[in-house]
Amino acid sequence: MTIGLLKEELPERRVALLPEGVNQTAGASILPKEGVFESAGFLIKIQPPDIKELGMMKEGQVFMAAFNPMVNIGLVNELCSKNITSFSLDILPRTTRAQAMDILSSMATVAGYKAVLTAANNLPKFFPMFMTAAGTVTPAKVLILGAGVAGLQAIATSRKLGAVVEVFDVRAAVKEEVTGLGGKFIDVEGATDDKAAGGYAVEQNEEFKKRQAQAIHDHAIKSDAVICTAQIPGKKAPLLLRKETVEAMKPGAVVIDLAASSGGNCELTKDNETVIHGQIKIIGNSAFASDMPSDASKMFGKNVVNFLKLMFNNKGEFNLNWEDDLIKGSCVTHNKEIVSERVNSVTK
Repeated sequence: MTIGLLKEELPERRVALLPEGVNQTAGASILPKEGVFESAGFLIKIQPPDIKELGMMKEGQVFMAAFNPMVNIGLVNELCSKNITSFSLDILPRTTRAQAMDILSSMATVAGYKAVLTAANNLPKFFPMFMTAAGTVTPAKVLILGAGVAGLQAIATSRKLGAVVEVFDVRAAVKEEVTGLGGKFIDVEGATDDKAAGGYAVEQNEEFKKRQAQAIHDHAIKSDAVICTAQIPGKKAPLLLRKETVEAMKPGAVVIDLAASSGGNCELTKDNETVIHGQIKIIGNSAFASDMPSDASKMFGKNVVNFLKLMFNNKGEFNLNWEDDLIKGSCVTHNKEIVSERVNSVTK
């Protein structure tokens, strides 16, 4: 089977496979996009297909990308009606075996790192403490909301830059990881922790949300930078930083919201925009990985190659093993049906 690697459109600057990944195939040739759709049985991309690309797909082709199928239901229905076997790497089961192909973790690592650098560049003060002849410069205080992969990377990077770091997460299980990286974990009692959620955060009850809001408010108003990373798969991002909290923050403080594309953790966030509210700067950016295309593409491409190894045998023959939990868990549509349990759970 011929694999077709599709060119991404700006502002996306990553690619799904670099030459080092292509070298593991039987060679490659460059064709116009129409030629790729015509000759390839397996299509790979990072971003969802646009209307023109959907129109060029042929019945029976295989398509793989990261297209957020739990939200982009219209796209899922289109793929289904065209009899496209589709895989979305952003719903890959997060198991130990899947770590080598976990694009969410790879891209979150980039985003967490880049978010801290962006905060440091926009803050009107130093991150580290300095002892100078002119006196002592106190370190910046950073509050990180969410201790998933992006949050943990943000902790590590902030600490390396010398900031004092506080962290909030509804999952008490991450406390040890937070403290191990040098962050202070903010405890709020009464959080719901669903083991069936596979390590993801889940929605909380209203009583907990009130305690959570007060705790975040109290810590945010003392912080120089707030980095928001909390998201719930297939749902709107939880609102954690309210307008009144932003208005009570220190003049010159910065909010970096990585959950901007799913509504944002900050009430004032606008996706792909920088909002100045009073003297507070709110930067909404869910695409930081695209700002570091070299290493981000290397990581994404390695994840893709590892996933492809599940689909092709040593002779290069395409073979889908539906007993494989990773194949089954990441497949969205097949034989004109939505086969993903997770996607079906939000469509019914």
